[in-house]
Amino acid sequence: MTNLWEAYNKTKSASIREELILKYTHLVKYVAGRLYASYGNNVEFDDLVSYGIFGLIDAIDKYDVGRGVKFETYAQLRIRGAIIDQLREIDWLPRSVRQKSRELEKAYSDLENKLGRPATDEEMAHSFGLSVEDFQKKIQNITTYSIISLDDLLEQKREIIGSEEYKQKDTPENIVESKEVKEILTDTISTLPEKEKKVVSLYYYNELTYKEIGKLLNISESRVSQLHTKAIIRMKNKLRVVFE
Repeated sequence: MTNLWEAYNKTKSASIREELILKYTHLVKYVAGRLYASYGNNVEFDDLVSYGIFGLIDAIDKYDVGRGVKFETYAQLRIRGAIIDQLREIDWLPRSVRQKSRELEKAYSDLENKLGRPATDEEMAHSFGLSVEDFQKKIQNITTYSIISLDDLLEQKREIIGSEEYKQKDTPENIVESKEVKEILTDTISTLPEKEKKVVSLYYYNELTYKEIGKLLNISESRVSQLHTKAIIRMKNKLRVVFE
């Protein structure tokens, strides 16, 4: 496989690129599948795959074997980024969802700053004048936007904590390798309530699906989704403080 990459880097042959695309198409389907599980019925799986193919092609064209970064790691970032960029470009989420998401983020931030600890569902529900069940439905309604906007936050703020070399190269592998980003994310995750911490760890580090996490923790997929969304909201609020 290394010889194939070396040949492509030297020749930029269309036939070799086609071979590499076919070789790594499974990465597009994998990333699209994980995102599709989060977005529910809002988008078509085939659309996500088609957006992701552009990211794969971009990754193939820009990948440098000499950097020592695994192509699979680099490509998945490019693929995910291409899908999210396209979703953002077509502005597929209703404005009302974005407004509800900002409202929830501010409510969490205000209450948790006041309490000095993570707020419970009961406390958040009380602040909105809702039952716990209705508050959890409110969380469920903004799941997709919360996940995408965490990506946006990291994308917009990553230069603040990067080195000059990192800023100049501005490539996904530098995001992966950035010690500062990893440390900040690790510290932020460590402050989450235990169940949310488990969901984030199983989803991002063990790469399990909502369904698999639900079986492991003996909870429903919708509950996993709620826990994930709450974790993302808390992380975004903490990251904003760090990055500002």
